[in-house]
Amino acid sequence: MAVTLNRIYTRGGDAGQTSLGRGERVPKHDIRVEAYGTTDEANSVIGLARNAIARAGASDPRLAEADAMLGRIQNDLFDLGADLCTPEGKAKRDEQALRMVPSQVERLEREIDAMNAELQPLKSFILPGGSEAASWLHLARTVSRRAERCMTRLAAEQTINPEAIKYVNRLSDHLFVLARRLNDNGAADVLWVPGGSR
Repeated sequence: MAVTLNRIYTRGGDAGQTSLGRGERVPKHDIRVEAYGTTDEANSVIGLARNAIARAGASDPRLAEADAMLGRIQNDLFDLGADLCTPEGKAKRDEQALRMVPSQVERLEREIDAMNAELQPLKSFILPGGSEAASWLHLARTVSRRAERCMTRLAAEQTINPEAIKYVNRLSDHLFVLARRLNDNGAADVLWVPGGSR
């Protein structure tokens, strides 16, 4: 799927509309645009987490592994955006659309299980924080959850690829577990103390 961007601005959206993957024009506030725009936002926050990992020393094998996982996720999020911006339609045209596939969800599940096996068990909910990279991952996790809410709202009105919803649901779990892994396998997690600031 080759993409060529010769011009950055086209003036096509100046009246408050944008084009979907097959050229259909919709308002920029359309829930479909909101859904793929929010996945783009999550992708940007993951980029900040990767920068924090690089500053922390990507030569550390654990950090290098985290960075590699996040690199794959960033690519997946562009796939997810392509899936969401192309409404499902005629079968022949759908064959050419880039769609999320089960193997992408399964990869996240394998990575979650492998990371979680090394973590200290949770004894409380945790507050977003700890290392800089973990803090960015917690923010990415919450943006992913917002993307999921947009996607399920869209799915209530239109048909969307079920693998897309599975992926974004699993993604927030992955980012949560990875944030704990980058907090010294959970040892540096910031625990919630119910009523602790009364």
